[in-house]
Amino acid sequence: MHTGTGKPLLPEPARRTAAWCALALLVTGVAAVGVWLCIVFKTAVTPLLLALLGTALLGPVHGWLIRRKVNRALAAALTCVALVAVVGGAGYIVVKTLIDTGDQIVDSVREAGGWIKSHFGITVADDLGSAAGSLKKLLSKWGASAASGVIAGLSVLGSLLTTSVLALLLTFFFLKDSDRAAGLAHSLAPGRAGDTLEAMGRRAFQAVEGFMRGTTLIALIDSICITVGLLILRVPGAVGLGSLVFVTAYIPYLGATISGAVAVLVALADRGWVTALWALGVILAVQQLEGHILQPMIQSRTVQMHPAMVMLAITAGASVAGILGMLLAVPVTAAAFGVIGELRKRYSAGEGPAAPSAPSGGSRETSAEDS
Repeated sequence: MHTGTGKPLLPEPARRTAAWCALALLVTGVAAVGVWLCIVFKTAVTPLLLALLGTALLGPVHGWLIRRKVNRALAAALTCVALVAVVGGAGYIVVKTLIDTGDQIVDSVREAGGWIKSHFGITVADDLGSAAGSLKKLLSKWGASAASGVIAGLSVLGSLLTTSVLALLLTFFFLKDSDRAAGLAHSLAPGRAGDTLEAMGRRAFQAVEGFMRGTTLIALIDSICITVGLLILRVPGAVGLGSLVFVTAYIPYLGATISGAVAVLVALADRGWVTALWALGVILAVQQLEGHILQPMIQSRTVQMHPAMVMLAITAGASVAGILGMLLAVPVTAAAFGVIGELRKRYSAGEGPAAPSAPSGGSRETSAEDS
């Protein structure tokens, strides 16, 4: 826009600011529409995301079977069977342990709330004890009136079963046809744009792979170390608390804080403040081991995000999809950061996706396709 004298109506800084604001509004609008579509089609989106996480976690197993000359479809089927066996067995152990020691853990948390109130006069501790008691009453009431809610329970169980089966089938197909992903990228956007799309997809999937494998291994190590420490301190429900550490490890920072606080409260209620301090020391030592040794060694190749960004992602995921959103928020954000990093690398090198190729014969075309 120009004035009558031919000069721009706005100065250069104002025009640049307006352009960036328009871009920010456009990106925000596209992201909002994407989130809205995910919520509307959550029945299909949830199994898809779970299948992608499962594929990222099971990729090495499938690749190992392929290198042993096993047919791709058979290797994918065997990998999915192993997944069902491992997840089913681990889920049974975790649920059974938490059920067996759940009452003891809840009672210990309530006693810890009373101890803190009597010694420090903190009223929040009373609320903590009341919440634990209410939770126990709610569980008892739910068990007594389970017959009246059998239809709702069957509906929830059916939805969960359907989602699990669909996610398992999608995982099978993703593993079996993973070699066709590059061809699909090039068919959707041929030429140099296809190369860019393939690179973006690979970078995003590598970020999800690193998160899933690294988090699983770190969660297992943390769970074992904390369980052993609580067993040495003779804290009641040590195995259940260790299982809680493993499950909550997939929610970075927040999960470790919650499971660690519960373990310390249980130790405080049953064994006294000395044992509680020892339990706190064990948990802090494990977290220091994780932060300074395990994270740099195991997840050094993943997209590193600032803790504030992780917390914002978890909060946004919780507001969109509750607990499931909290679990999926970090890998989705890691994938997004991987895509942004790939685009930044390509554009900084002057390789935009729409860069035209020089019409100088077939040799240049061939080199572009080979890359």
